[in-house]
Amino acid sequence: MAITNTSATMNETIRSLPFLRRMTSASFLIFTILLSWNNWTGIQLVKAETAPGVIQLTAKNFDKSLSDGNAWLIEFYAPWCSHCTRFAPSYEAVAQQLHSEKNKKHKVKVAKVDGAAERALASRFSVKGFPTFFLVDGWTVREFHGHRSQENLIKFATESYEEAEVIPFLFGPFGPMGQLRSFLMRSGTWVVGLYENLTKERGLAPLFAMAVLCFGGLVVGLTMIVVLGVVMMSKMKQD
Repeated sequence: MAITNTSATMNETIRSLPFLRRMTSASFLIFTILLSWNNWTGIQLVKAETAPGVIQLTAKNFDKSLSDGNAWLIEFYAPWCSHCTRFAPSYEAVAQQLHSEKNKKHKVKVAKVDGAAERALASRFSVKGFPTFFLVDGWTVREFHGHRSQENLIKFATESYEEAEVIPFLFGPFGPMGQLRSFLMRSGTWVVGLYENLTKERGLAPLFAMAVLCFGGLVVGLTMIVVLGVVMMSKMKQD
């Protein structure tokens, strides 16, 4: 009861003093403003930290991603490549800068491909070493041959790319030769995986496993020849 009476007395004293009431209201207002400012600043920091960086491309999303109408600066790298590892922070800075430029007509997205894992994609671009950089705009592909630096890559992607020689479509990644290289690499990878499955998991002898693969390849080849022959014969009859 004594505590309750003391609290009531203090509340009555505060209410009886206009100055204290004004101070309490002003303190509450200042606290609210500071809290709002802190929250707004935190939101801005989160937005800055979550700015888009380098986009990871794989065989599954490569063609779909590049069909968005933008130009793409693409790095082919390998996890074991020391040059790629050292240049990674600079390439991330390239992505941050180019992705933040939203008002330019020549919009460039920055991506990377693990060439060691995505061998079919690396074969399409005839990648011979890491890191290798390409600027892809539709079916127009240019390779970067300058000194590897953040400034030079940005300049290449936005200004000096027109000075670089365009890779001929026939031998480019989107042409028939590039697609053929990709198909052969995928087929070779599939055959090697099947051979390892037959020898390691199914316990077949290496020679017997090779015989099975050769017989399967022969069957597939003869089937394709027959199908092509039937198609050609039907076209000749229609003509």
